[in-house]
Amino acid sequence: MSQTPNEADVIAATRTWLERAVIGLNLCPFAKAVHVKEQIRYVVSAATTPEELLADLVRELEVLAEASADKIDTTLLIHPQVLGDFLDYNDFLDLADGALEELQLDGILQIASFHPDYQFDGTAFDDVGNFSNRSPYPTLHLLREDSIEQAVAAFPDAADIYERNIETLNKLGVAGWKKLFEA
Repeated sequence: MSQTPNEADVIAATRTWLERAVIGLNLCPFAKAVHVKEQIRYVVSAATTPEELLADLVRELEVLAEASADKIDTTLLIHPQVLGDFLDYNDFLDLADGALEELQLDGILQIASFHPDYQFDGTAFDDVGNFSNRSPYPTLHLLREDSIEQAVAAFPDAADIYERNIETLNKLGVAGWKKLFEA
């Protein structure tokens, strides 16, 4: 039986991933500013069922919607004890989008997805391009639409991010990715 990860360790692993991969490899050119300004809310869900996670998600969507962007621009809802299977996680994303619509936050907030076993449709599991969305733990990334629009407007080649990420990851390779996280 695996041990439940400690909240501080989950956040530390997520921060390391954010700093070394997402920011370090410039996989998301918008992440550095909110990280430096400490506008990222890290929440570790204790949920062990999809229903409990959905309740946590609704609560965090409401918190983000009500908070000032200067205080909380984005939230990482990390859920290490539920939806470890990527296909189950992927199915849950429909429920997550449904919650966004039910709260009438569609078009105001959006949900991006990260998972340790993330796999884009039509790719092999070990395709290095999948690593652009691989996080240490299953994670729902809650973002403000306004912030995304501002970031895209400030980044002239935003449409090329995905292709650039694939190129970066292909150069790095799986071994290089793993090396990023060695102490």
